[in-house]
Amino acid sequence: MVVLMARNDTQLIKGVLPILLMSLINEKEDYGYSVVERLQAAGFPDLVEGTVYPALTRLESQKFLDSRLVKSESGPARKYYSLNANGKKEYKTRIAAWKNLVANVMPLVGGK
Repeated sequence: MVVLMARNDTQLIKGVLPILLMSLINEKEDYGYSVVERLQAAGFPDLVEGTVYPALTRLESQKFLDSRLVKSESGPARKYYSLNANGKKEYKTRIAAWKNLVANVMPLVGGK
């Protein structure tokens, strides 16, 4: 018997990456590399710093994230991100849109 492993489609992941980042940062303030590790542990091993850091920068420039530098004992200061009030509002909007999309797609692809 051959078992096919589902692979993450990079274009789909890029579309939902802002929601994933906002979700993780909504749980707790965090710095970039830690967010990458959390995403990889959650089943997105192909997400690397070169993808995540620019997305965090975009969210920050869109005024959804605040950041602060925190000294590190083992290297340069780390930039910690937190979801601000505007970001929390946007996160709720995006989650609602995501749930609506999934609800409409699933019946078409054989899901419930």
